[in-house]
Amino acid sequence: MEKYDVVIIGAGPAGFTAAYALKAGNKRVALVEEDLWGGTCPNRGCDPKKVFVSGMEAAERSNQLAGRGLVPVRSIRWPELAAFKRTFTDPFPGAFRKKLQSRGIGTISGSAKFLNPRQIEAGGKIIEANAFIIATGQRPGILDIEGKGYLKTSTDFLDLAELPPSMTFLGAGYIALELASIANAAGSAVTIIHHNDRPLKSFDKDLVSDMVRTFSKKGILFVFNTDIREVSCRDGRFLVSGNRYSEKTDYVVCATGRIPNVENLALENAGIEYGRRGIAVNEYLQTTNPSVFACGDVVDKKQPRLTSVATFEGNYAAAKILGAAAHKIAYPPAVSVVYGSPKLAQAGITADEAAAAPERYRVREVDMTSWFTYRRMNEPISKAKLVYEGERLKGACVLNNEADDLVNYLALLIQKGIGREEAEHMMLGSPTIASDLRYLV
Repeated sequence: MEKYDVVIIGAGPAGFTAAYALKAGNKRVALVEEDLWGGTCPNRGCDPKKVFVSGMEAAERSNQLAGRGLVPVRSIRWPELAAFKRTFTDPFPGAFRKKLQSRGIGTISGSAKFLNPRQIEAGGKIIEANAFIIATGQRPGILDIEGKGYLKTSTDFLDLAELPPSMTFLGAGYIALELASIANAAGSAVTIIHHNDRPLKSFDKDLVSDMVRTFSKKGILFVFNTDIREVSCRDGRFLVSGNRYSEKTDYVVCATGRIPNVENLALENAGIEYGRRGIAVNEYLQTTNPSVFACGDVVDKKQPRLTSVATFEGNYAAAKILGAAAHKIAYPPAVSVVYGSPKLAQAGITADEAAAAPERYRVREVDMTSWFTYRRMNEPISKAKLVYEGERLKGACVLNNEADDLVNYLALLIQKGIGREEAEHMMLGSPTIASDLRYLV
């Protein structure tokens, strides 16, 4: 039997962040990973997606300036872009595991199963620890419909060596819209089918509508208020059928949600409660077993399931175990981004939340399309919604090609309580999205 101070199940951002912090605190730490070292983000999530986004952005920038000094990009060479993506993903798991080992962190390959509150079985070994952190994340879900074996996931999409001529996405969350935007820019005929008429329900409704209209102008077909009941294969193509709707397509991506990785952990043996949305934790990230913490996407929580949130939670859990955090976890504003073309990003209080408390908040809408920052790139749309409490910025949602960077700046202002007067006294490089802050705040 092996013994450690802390064993972390899952080597994604939450897990490895906690491992680094605990090792720095002189704890004997081991990570258990049954899949790819580093987790979803660098292997089959945000990092490989951003490589494809880079190709989309370069093509879209050129096309926006067509007739203004640049020649439009008529196609993206998908096989070359996919090969470039693999230069990041193929070497990563092995290299990252070696990095962990070089820091003195134990690495155990295999699935983990609790035997009792203090022990797990993993990699053919019985392992005991004073504390555990569960950071097993989530995986793509698949609709339980006729022909579900034909459905592909975001993982499959990011591994495509060739781009299909046509693609259909089931669901209209951020994953569906991001991948659909990439496929559309690369030349595939794209359809998005959603069960209601409210895509991206956690983002501002008006800016989402603007995003949908912009996507539609690029040739993406949206089919709302439609439930898909069956997928069948005929003559090498797929027939997607639902209530009063059917279409033929070459590839079907199911992007209707993700499932927490909990069912194989034997959590009941450790007295840990969990449900459909993940593991239950208190305000200290402790499960119903106080010596077991949970972090990242596997947790049942209100916070968005983002790498930044997982990293924050990993640091907090480590500090709690080290005795350096007596306080309840307090989250700063998290930035959520939809990497489409254009991008949609938000942080802090939303306009919907502000509307529920009009005596406390006010909402300001800004159309920036004619501003120099965006007009010089001939961007089709640039808008923002800002939420204020008094004169202090409390929330922001932005739609444009620079939304990710701009909202990151705005999130800093929100977190630090920086208002218009302070922003006007910042001497920032101009003209840039940063120097525009004084006009937004």
